[in-house]
This record gives sequence, structure tokens and C-alpha cells, in this order.
Amino acid sequence: MWRRHLDLRFRDLDLSQARWNVLFELSRNEEVTQIELAHRLGIEAATLVRLLDGLEGAGLIERRPSATDRRAKTLHLTEVASPLIVRMKKISATSRAEILEGISLEDLRIATKVLSGIAARLEVLNNGQNG
Repeated sequence: MWRRHLDLRFRDLDLSQARWNVLFELSRNEEVTQIELAHRLGIEAATLVRLLDGLEGAGLIERRPSATDRRAKTLHLTEVASPLIVRMKKISATSRAEILEGISLEDLRIATKVLSGIAARLEVLNNGQNG
């Protein structure tokens, strides 16, 4: 529901949920490879390639050769993306404040701890099935 809320807020920026999710992740972790980004976003590499092609076509990202792996490309935000990222972060912060209004910091800490524990357990279970 949180993502849907942001999706509605980002419509004026002409960004789909998939696109803004990629841009947010790159704003936090630039110089990742396509494979690393797909893993972080929990999507298939082929799906990500289509998203990246569109973002690259819009001048928002660029692919560069990896310094450590000749076969890989790292992903980078462009100068064109900078003002968009600033607007996205402002909208996101405002939305976060609206959504969390009236929820105590202690309740947020407990919820975060519980959800982090669930995510960690799922990671262990999912990795066990893939190995």
C-alpha cells in the first residue's frame, strides 16, 4: 500500500513504480552491476534490462564498463537525474511523514525489528531452496 501511495504521488513525475524504484535504489547504491541491482530489487535480470533501457533512453542513467569485471557494466545516475531524484526524495519524505503520523518511535522500532527478522528468515529459507 505504501508503494501504491508513492506511485500516485510520482505520477506527476511520469514515473512508474518500477522506474522510481530503480532510481531510488541507484541513488542509494551507485556503481552496482545490473545483476546486483536486480537482486536488490527482487526482480528478474531480463525485466531490469528493459527498465534500464528506458531510463537510459530518457537520459537518467548510464551504463559503464566495470573496473573489476570486463563482462559487467555498472550503473550510474546522470546529471539529468539529479533534480528528479531531489524531487522524488522530497515527495517521499512528505509522504512518509503523512503515513507515519501518530505512530510512536517505539512502535516503529518494534515493527522494523519484527519485519527485519521476517525478511532475514525468508532470505535463509529462499537461499536454502536455491542451493
